[in-house]
Amino acid sequence: MIKNNETKELEILLKEGEGLTVEFKEKYTSKIDRDIVALSNSKGGFILLGVNDEGKTVGEKLTNQMKAEILSLARNCEPQIAISKISQLDNVVVIDVSEGNEKPYSCSSGYFRRLDAVTQKMTQTEIRAIFKDKNSVSFESISCGNFKLEDISLKKMSLFLSESKTSLRVTNNNLESLLASLEIMYNRKINNAGVLMFARNVGRFIPYAELVCGAFKGINKTYIYDRKDIRDDLFTQLNEAMAFIKKHINIRSEIREINRYDIYEIPLDALREAVVNAIVHRDYSMRGTNISVNIFDDRVEIVNPGGIPEGLSKANFGKESFRRNLIIADLFHRMDKMEKIGSGIVRMRELMKSAKLREPVFESDTFFRAIFYRNPEYSLKVGENAQESREKSREKSREKILRFISNNPKITTNEIAQGTGLSIAGVEKVIRTLKQNNKLQRIGPDKGGHWELLR
Repeated sequence: MIKNNETKELEILLKEGEGLTVEFKEKYTSKIDRDIVALSNSKGGFILLGVNDEGKTVGEKLTNQMKAEILSLARNCEPQIAISKISQLDNVVVIDVSEGNEKPYSCSSGYFRRLDAVTQKMTQTEIRAIFKDKNSVSFESISCGNFKLEDISLKKMSLFLSESKTSLRVTNNNLESLLASLEIMYNRKINNAGVLMFARNVGRFIPYAELVCGAFKGINKTYIYDRKDIRDDLFTQLNEAMAFIKKHINIRSEIREINRYDIYEIPLDALREAVVNAIVHRDYSMRGTNISVNIFDDRVEIVNPGGIPEGLSKANFGKESFRRNLIIADLFHRMDKMEKIGSGIVRMRELMKSAKLREPVFESDTFFRAIFYRNPEYSLKVGENAQESREKSREKSREKILRFISNNPKITTNEIAQGTGLSIAGVEKVIRTLKQNNKLQRIGPDKGGHWELLR
């Protein structure tokens, strides 16, 4: 690699910040073997010595002794780890670690892996779950054969960089370097994670990668009154799914001091966490399936293909972390759309508890389901569908208008609207219905006449 190109790639890594494949260290210490093991057990990546957690360069100098110690630490891992390259770029030491092909690796301190932007020690359960089939290749890592660089949307890349608060600007000149640094491009081929996140037309390459939203009358799928099929990149799927949820769950307002606050009947943060969880943990290799967001009178269900991985027990669910799609999870973590490691399930439970709602239910077989029960105080009662609810509302409006007319037969339409809180058009519509049903008639002209109730 030409020196200038290496310097440009270093600048990109510094601006993007820490992630699945990048670790910052202010100074060299022997504990670096944990990060070497973690990267080898994950997707490989870079350790940058002389950079603090904020991504600012503080400087580190590569000496022959330091290089020898790093290589020795890697050889003492089990199995041995071969470091691809150790180099000095400006005043930063860059250690290039390849993904291992003899997983799992361990050092004297144990087994480690990268999870989002953190090196985390693994439990025996996690080791068994993640490395049960160490030769398997995840769907997100497989190259999409007929996908070309020009199929990437620069607009979607720009939105990602903006959401991840990165000062970089994407251009045709630096696009390849950016994709490579995010583990999306390798040997000039783009993997399925890149297609799912940044393709101009995702459906052209992965047609079943969609999220389907449905709103139903009652508590089953017999009567559907709204549906939205979202066939686009994963970030768009998240945003449009949340917009659909907001459209179909109830909201109330509270005045606190002088400010008005809108409160959804189910905490939006809990629902957003569940949708992100479904997107990140979906098994995208299951053809003919989709993520579902189903809204019923009594609950909201979020369902994704792929249950709890084999090896993770129900007793440890929510306590131990697992990422079915490491690259996709890292991209969502960079955009700050995911909670910290292992806290998502706990956070959903806490949010529902704080809202004085029933604890969410999680079910797993071939699919994973997150079920959030609606507050009966603010949602339709079980068995009472939307049509019945609207009819009750209309009946109340008719009763109000008849009561006002009974008290004052000469009352005007404007006065009825002011008294009932209805719009003028709403009052006129109800009056037409009352006339058609022979419950009301007008005597005389609009001005100077009066209403008469028909018994």
